[in-house]
Amino acid sequence: MSGTHKGKGDETHGHVHEGHGHTHGFVDPSISSNDRGLWAVKWSFIALFVTAAFQLVIVLLSNSIALLADTIHNFGDASTAIPLGIAFLFAKRQPTRRFTYGFGRLEDLAGLAVVLTIFASAAVAFYQAIHRLLNPQPVSHLAAIAAASLVGFLGNELVAVFRIKVGKEIGSAALIADGYHARTDGWTSLAVLVGALGVYLGFPKADPIVGLVITVAILGIVWQSVKTVFSRMLDGVEPEVLDEVRHAAEHVAGVRGLTDVRARWIGHRLHAELSITVAPELTVERGHELAKEVEHQLRHHLTFLSGVIVHVDPTQQSGEIYHRVASHSHDGIPAHSH
Repeated sequence: MSGTHKGKGDETHGHVHEGHGHTHGFVDPSISSNDRGLWAVKWSFIALFVTAAFQLVIVLLSNSIALLADTIHNFGDASTAIPLGIAFLFAKRQPTRRFTYGFGRLEDLAGLAVVLTIFASAAVAFYQAIHRLLNPQPVSHLAAIAAASLVGFLGNELVAVFRIKVGKEIGSAALIADGYHARTDGWTSLAVLVGALGVYLGFPKADPIVGLVITVAILGIVWQSVKTVFSRMLDGVEPEVLDEVRHAAEHVAGVRGLTDVRARWIGHRLHAELSITVAPELTVERGHELAKEVEHQLRHHLTFLSGVIVHVDPTQQSGEIYHRVASHSHDGIPAHSH
């Protein structure tokens, strides 16, 4: 016996445990997680825009180049909400005949845009630091600059905590990367405070030197974000996810073995595929019930799981190797395989 059971996010499934039973409808968690992602993007955009607007007022009063750079930095951070918002909106759309897996990959592209923005932030910070080292400029309203620096730091840190928290809740690598981007911008804002303090104490070059240190820190965040986002884009998955898939499936009564266990992220939703080995004398109906129970267990064990494909194989023919057609020839066609 060989067959495939495909579980979809909007299907209803029921189950009965010994001594009691219950049935529940399963609604694809991507629906609520997309809404939560949009909610996080909207409020973080508002918070950063207000922060940057306040800083802009102080820039006009003080003529501080360092604070101007930080203000531009914060406006840029707010703008990263645009590709993320578009990605979450598209992810709410149903799959089509052309895009049969939906539009979750747009979130990975948005993550790439965020990474590029973080790198651009590092470039701006580096340029401003070098420029200030070579061309020192007088700065006024130091107290106002210090206040704007603290507002910038607090605004960015609050947004960072918010984005990272929601990103981890819904499994969004792009939103998490954007959260770390906001955190680096907060550090840049603090660098403005240190620079203002240095100017007050008679060390005008303190600001650009700290700016260079912050640039190195931003590049470290860039590297971490690049690894996360590109891993998702290349269908990389955390080893513990596959371990959890195996653990959940192996404990289903009637499953004698597992082969070809795979998983990948599409946006912030997880899709899994695996083959289960069962007794060859089982009926197709019983094999299908086992596949449904495996899917059921996977959904209980994996928070971000959205799609499951379970292939059922008899013990003597378990694994994809038995699904392939050996090399052969017919009707005068050269030897070939399928």
